[in-house]
Amino acid sequence: MVNRWIILSTLFFIIYFMIISGWNTYIINRSDPIKTTSTSPTKTITNIKRQEIKYTLNCINGSQTRTCPRDHSLIQTFKQDQDSSLTASTCPEHFRWIHEDLKPWKSIGITREMVESGKNISQLRIVIKQGKTYVETYGDSFQTRDLFTVWGIVQLLRLYPGRVPDLELLFETGDKTVLDKQKFQAVTPPPIFSYCGQNNALDIVFPDWSFWGWAETGIKPWEKVLKDIKESNKKIKWKDRVPYAFWKGNTHVSSTRYKLRMCNATDQHDWNARIYSLHWDKEIEQGFKNTKLEDQCTHRYKIYVEGVSWSVSEKYIIACDSMTLFIKPRYYDFFSRSLVPHKHFWPISKQNMCEDIKHAVDWGNTHPKKAKAIGREGTKFIEENVKMKLVYDYMLHLLTEYAKLLKFEPTIPSEAFEVCSENLACPVDGIWREFMVDSMVKSPSDTPPCTIIY
Repeated sequence: MVNRWIILSTLFFIIYFMIISGWNTYIINRSDPIKTTSTSPTKTITNIKRQEIKYTLNCINGSQTRTCPRDHSLIQTFKQDQDSSLTASTCPEHFRWIHEDLKPWKSIGITREMVESGKNISQLRIVIKQGKTYVETYGDSFQTRDLFTVWGIVQLLRLYPGRVPDLELLFETGDKTVLDKQKFQAVTPPPIFSYCGQNNALDIVFPDWSFWGWAETGIKPWEKVLKDIKESNKKIKWKDRVPYAFWKGNTHVSSTRYKLRMCNATDQHDWNARIYSLHWDKEIEQGFKNTKLEDQCTHRYKIYVEGVSWSVSEKYIIACDSMTLFIKPRYYDFFSRSLVPHKHFWPISKQNMCEDIKHAVDWGNTHPKKAKAIGREGTKFIEENVKMKLVYDYMLHLLTEYAKLLKFEPTIPSEAFEVCSENLACPVDGIWREFMVDSMVKSPSDTPPCTIIY
């Protein structure tokens, strides 16, 4: 079991007594460390090309690594002046939703009082101050969602050093949204970041933890999963795939998923669906050998259905090159609002779920080229618009626009502790450490973030 924030919080008070001399996070050409004692950090860093700066993870006696390197602040001094010959790419269309999500605070800004009023409905306060990250916890998060969410933000600061402005934000790590529009018709809501949103909520949507890995279910970081799915897609042609709709998962977390079981084939009727319920305890015992995402792209059609709310499975399902059947969702994540029905997916109603699935599969098998094209367009959307660099770009643009709205100076709470790659990854072991190392940003970006065009 991973000791996450409790360990870090408990040892927070001894951080000041731990002195680790000569500890370096940045390695030039992996052999020439920057010496903070003999050279000017600013002069040294600014005279070095991005490609030459390499970040490493330095764990001193593994779990004893509780504090950040002494030269950790060097990351702030690296100039972000881009090569004038480089032209920023245009951001995908879904980046425009950033301003829609921040609209409730656009005209009046965000005050200290607004932020403080949201403490009781969030798990984390995250502060970024002069290129460093600090965390204060208010409640427990499910599994290690909080750990990997904070890890992602720390990696953002490594990818774009010096570009993330000072800010304070509150984060809700649960499945559901927490800011009901009806409750905030007369007053301005507190700004709360969440993994998903919905039309009747005001939560600010942020990329979920699984982009850096979901250790408890054995799901690798997004870059590796997407690569594995791409390779799997090449092995089996669409015409050779099983001509039915496939779904596999936990059917006990929502009524919609429970009803989906009724669409399975019986002796009396075949709805063209193949539904498989997972028993999580058994999968944990077997090390999730039967749930590898790259092995689940063998059908022409795949079903996306929400769980407690939106599901992280969405991006994996769409990436399969199969025509995705979307059972009408209530929630959305940061990119799905730009998906177009009948172009990227085929819509399925909740009321006539089984009938709609049968109709979609029958239509697709009768019009294989058109069905294949829908599947390809959905996968192309994921491959081109949800690549990891663009996930970080979305985070950067969102945090930058959010910081512009702050009407107060961000401060570090007395109960907060500084976090960095070392004191997040080094104290953990097993698959948790493995996923962090795999998803760790190794050097600053040598290309600028994309540009949002309005």
